[in-house]
Amino acid sequence: MSLSVDLEVIDEVLCLRLAGELDHHAAEGLREQASEAIDNQGVRHIVLNLGELAFMDSSGLGVILGRYKHIKKKNGEMVVCSISPAVQRLFDMSGLFKIMGTASSEQEALERLGAACYEK
Repeated sequence: MSLSVDLEVIDEVLCLRLAGELDHHAAEGLREQASEAIDNQGVRHIVLNLGELAFMDSSGLGVILGRYKHIKKKNGEMVVCSISPAVQRLFDMSGLFKIMGTASSEQEALERLGAACYEK
């Protein structure tokens, strides 16, 4: 299974919806796509929707941490939502939840970041 990436910018918020497997094969492509959107589309915050992500390895964690640092340089925030149990365990073990916000849904995450008018 490969990684499917859906990117959408809503009111300075980059919504990254990931499905499939985020491993070392897919990590570089995701890094490039997300960095380009952050740099070229006026992005200030990131919502990372992981509801359909079945697997992630340390390469995936590295990409996510890198985009977190990228957005923090712009005084922005990253909120993770709809995380699957398997991926949540990896986040818990890595300590990423200590620095990133979480939300139960994409709508809730967008509202927290000021894009409350969005309805998917």
